[in-house]
Amino acid sequence: EIPGYEELQDEVARETKGTRARRILELGTGTGETAGRLLALHPDAHLVGIDSSAEMLTRAREVLPDAELLIRRLEDPLPEGPFDLVVSALAVHHLDSAGKADLFRRVADVLRPGGRFVLADVVVPERPEDAVIPCTPGFDLPDPVPDQLQWLREAGLRPRVTWARRDLAVLVGER
Repeated sequence: EIPGYEELQDEVARETKGTRARRILELGTGTGETAGRLLALHPDAHLVGIDSSAEMLTRAREVLPDAELLIRRLEDPLPEGPFDLVVSALAVHHLDSAGKADLFRRVADVLRPGGRFVLADVVVPERPEDAVIPCTPGFDLPDPVPDQLQWLREAGLRPRVTWARRDLAVLVGER
């Protein structure tokens, strides 16, 4: 149980509401929970989801029968764009700093002009005592928010923080 998880999911939903998303890419689909929420808000959208775990995607297929779900790592080439919306919840923190910066560039490449990237993830908080989510060294590699905003800018996106709580944050980058 991740403290702040429901609020994080609510913020992701809020940040996608105003978009007219016909094609959505989700990075790290997992069991399909976030994707299900996205499709409830955008029932006419086509969702492409990637995850490195075949087992997770098998579970996701049960709740997302019409989605296009692909076994891919975040380091692999992204599915072909353009996408109106790219979303990731609690997956990108598994990449190191260079991996995040590279992913953000590739996300910008598949976003259509006016498209939006919504990133909800574990971050290194400003105050060490705010680190409440257990991190496994070498597996969980969160970075501070200012660094991630910089990498989003370098990728050609206009970034902002829309929500933050302890060691969780939602960042939005617009193309």
